[in-house]
Amino acid sequence: MKEHQFSENPITTEIIRNAFISAAEEMNASLARSSFSPIIYEMKDCSVGIFNKDAELLGQSAGLPIFLGNLDECIKINTDSIGGIENYQPGDIYIMNDSYLTGTHLNDITVISPVFYNNQLVGFTANRAHWLDVGAQDPGFSMDATEIYQEGVRIPPTKIYEAGQPRKDVINLIITNSRFSEAALGDLNAQISACRTGEKRFYEIISRFGLETVNRSISDIFKQSALLDRKMIASISDGIYEAAGYLDNDGVSDEPVNVKVKVIVAGENITIDLTGSSKQRVGMTNCGLAQTISACRVAFKQLINPEAPVTGGNFKTLEVVVPEKTIFSAQEPAACVWYFSALGLLIDLVAKALSPALKEKSAGAHYGDSMIITFSGTDPRRNTPFLNVEATAGGWGGFAANDGQSGLINNVNGDFKNLPIEVLEDKYPFKVTTYGFRANSGGPGKNRGGLGIVREYEVATDDAFLYLWFERVKTPAWGLFGGGEAKAPEVKVFNGEKVESLLKVNAKPMKNGDRVLVKTGGGGGYGHPFEREAYRVLEDVIDDYIDKETALTQYGIVFKPESFEVDEQETMNYRNVNRV
Repeated sequence: MKEHQFSENPITTEIIRNAFISAAEEMNASLARSSFSPIIYEMKDCSVGIFNKDAELLGQSAGLPIFLGNLDECIKINTDSIGGIENYQPGDIYIMNDSYLTGTHLNDITVISPVFYNNQLVGFTANRAHWLDVGAQDPGFSMDATEIYQEGVRIPPTKIYEAGQPRKDVINLIITNSRFSEAALGDLNAQISACRTGEKRFYEIISRFGLETVNRSISDIFKQSALLDRKMIASISDGIYEAAGYLDNDGVSDEPVNVKVKVIVAGENITIDLTGSSKQRVGMTNCGLAQTISACRVAFKQLINPEAPVTGGNFKTLEVVVPEKTIFSAQEPAACVWYFSALGLLIDLVAKALSPALKEKSAGAHYGDSMIITFSGTDPRRNTPFLNVEATAGGWGGFAANDGQSGLINNVNGDFKNLPIEVLEDKYPFKVTTYGFRANSGGPGKNRGGLGIVREYEVATDDAFLYLWFERVKTPAWGLFGGGEAKAPEVKVFNGEKVESLLKVNAKPMKNGDRVLVKTGGGGGYGHPFEREAYRVLEDVIDDYIDKETALTQYGIVFKPESFEVDEQETMNYRNVNRV
């Protein structure tokens, strides 16, 4: 077919492909190194990308997949808002965070800059980063908001630099709405610097190879990506594949939030239809459409050629169907802070739905959510306000080739990092007294689910407030092909002699010496656990990943009395009698 013919020298094409990827990686390094907030420079709650003039992806660095999948949509939205690409000028920079446009919560600030070469628009650079605070009713964000106006300042596509000059009044208006305005300004300048870095590298790539050669190579890269997608989809049996699950609640009511997925495979095309998912909720589990599209792209990519880089040529045969005013297509005035909870479940459900057709590529569900723990208050060491926001790691599902990963961040967050204990204890008034893997938390299977984590915080100030958003208790990580489900998350709060079990809470007062014990969920198992080799179960017992009781009841392994030696005959007998 003509569309499969490539026009440029393949070596030149690969050099240009990697040049754009390297440029994006330099953008990301610039953003992390010059930002003010630990959530960006330590935890990497940010993403960057370089795009052509049609907002098609040329290069990205490691980052949050859920961000990377819709920066292109944000560029298109920005272009529409200014009346077309002819209205961009060299040196312009735009900002936006509106949840109904970008899809994410208001703390995620998107910055976009056009790239010009000899006064001709050739592309865009863009990045998104999480700001600590954008003026919500609570520091950072709330766990009980019911409309977007309680969640902070809402910014439509807005020009903050014009012809290379800052619009100081607009910038001041934005940062003044943050409780941490100095950090907000520093993070904004870091985002601007990242865009400028990308612009410079884009210009250099064109200067080196010439615009015509670069454009031919881009065309070839896109053709290659599209071809690989189509070939992989064509290998899947045509049909309708379905799965469903639900979140525990929306943070306001106790009603579960339903997520229903129908995946339709027809030839070289895939449709992900979310009809039947919950209508827009009063609580904060709503999401803008752009981010739903991004999540579907993440689900698509983890199954369809995940080893190949993402480019503007991907997702051409993916269609996403979302009815209006559902949790996946929120409209004003829906609250959207916890937009990602349903998206993490959505991604797992797409893999579950397609597992009969993609057995070797499928995995048990992962622990499922960002499991946010937040502290705010006053640090007595410095007599300054503080705000610490952490996403916690958990277990991923076992898969055909091996066990699931333990202590890994959830699927929407990608390159997100845990905050190192040394940084946490230096910057915030509390101690981490326990940190490690959570034994017995992975779902049993021939290939075991990964383990969740255990982490305990001890408060070291009399002025602190606790915020929690923990999910997936009612729908913990499920197993596949005979694998068992994992343990669900748990949180215990110790206020003096009082002990409470909580999952979601907003602004709970905490005092010096109070403790919070966090246990995240594990991943689902893959394959029947009685098929797991005895030596692997023994290794798990020795490593304290599971205990002897679990080895017996879930894996059918019998140990000789008072030893770590497997009784092979008794193990065989037990498995023969008790296998279900």
